[in-house]
Amino acid sequence: MDSKPTVLITGAAQRVGLHCAQRFVDDGFAVIITCRHLRAEWASRPLVGIDVIVADFSTWDGIQGLIDTLRQKRVRLRALVHNASLWLDDKDQQDAFQQMFMVHMQAPYLLNNAFNELRDPGLPADIIHISDHVARRGSARHIAYCSSKAGLEALSLSYAARLAPGVKVNTIAPALVMFNTDDSPEYRAKALSKSALGIEPGPEVVYQSIRYLMDTPYVTGTCLELNGGRDLK
Repeated sequence: MDSKPTVLITGAAQRVGLHCAQRFVDDGFAVIITCRHLRAEWASRPLVGIDVIVADFSTWDGIQGLIDTLRQKRVRLRALVHNASLWLDDKDQQDAFQQMFMVHMQAPYLLNNAFNELRDPGLPADIIHISDHVARRGSARHIAYCSSKAGLEALSLSYAARLAPGVKVNTIAPALVMFNTDDSPEYRAKALSKSALGIEPGPEVVYQSIRYLMDTPYVTGTCLELNGGRDLK
């Protein structure tokens, strides 16, 4: 692998995850991302400085396959960012909870268990879990999603205790970061009104939060709220 410090970001094929991956490249890191499918545009416009591994976190074999691939590549990680996420409606009661449990909890659990053998022993080490602001508030309409994200935060606390002092383990809980292109003006206005700052900050704030946690030597077992002051409304 590259002699540069290496960061693995799961579920980073687009939007916030891809932005963070590209920013890490800009800042001199080697970057590995995972995704369920290769994006068609990468055939003509390959990602620069980013190694892509296809991994399906909805199955145990898919998660273990990623770990085996990292071992075969002799990866030595500076940081692991659990960004992979799945949003399914509670109406799909047969599969929704199980799939989101696998992505939000089972995959981080297995990867965290393997982290000590995958980390670079000569560098500081961080595991960062990307949760969701709504996990701390609950949601009557998205119970499975909120529950599995809340479980991710509890998992983060447990690994902070287990892996200290060699590895710092923290969580980031964003609220609105960026809209989808098809979001209506009415939806945007309603969403912005929920926070005290009332802005769409963009994905850079997530990267800044990740770097803060990586660069600060005295923070572990915390959840960094990234919500523009929603608790003040």
